[in-house]
Amino acid sequence: MVNVLIVEARFYNHLNDMLVAGATAAVEAAGHRAEVLTVPGALEVPGAIALAAESGRYDAFVALGVVIRGETYHFEIVANESARGIMALTMDGVPIGNGILTTENEAQAIVRADPAQLDKGGAAAKAALAMLDLKERLG
Repeated sequence: MVNVLIVEARFYNHLNDMLVAGATAAVEAAGHRAEVLTVPGALEVPGAIALAAESGRYDAFVALGVVIRGETYHFEIVANESARGIMALTMDGVPIGNGILTTENEAQAIVRADPAQLDKGGAAAKAALAMLDLKERLG
């Protein structure tokens, strides 16, 4: 059985609840175990995954969160740097599915987070499992 750590940046509770539900359902549907770890924001997600990967307790990781564009440059920093940190870890061989949503508004985020609509949490979990499978096959 694979142990998957879902690392969520909990900022918008109702949106995160949907992302986590989708990711957890996808992991469990694949016959694996999911654990959720909450961090303050999207910028902390890559660091938490790096620490958890070093622990050796998890086989794959799912990064979740929602970043909605505001009136300042902060959106670009958070969106770009969280993605860059996750990509750096994947380049080091850590199997991660990136489900951090970067949207213009809450309505877009709802459509993407909702398991009954685009289910980006579930898609990120499936991506993490696919990357783990690839890692194991290429060994």
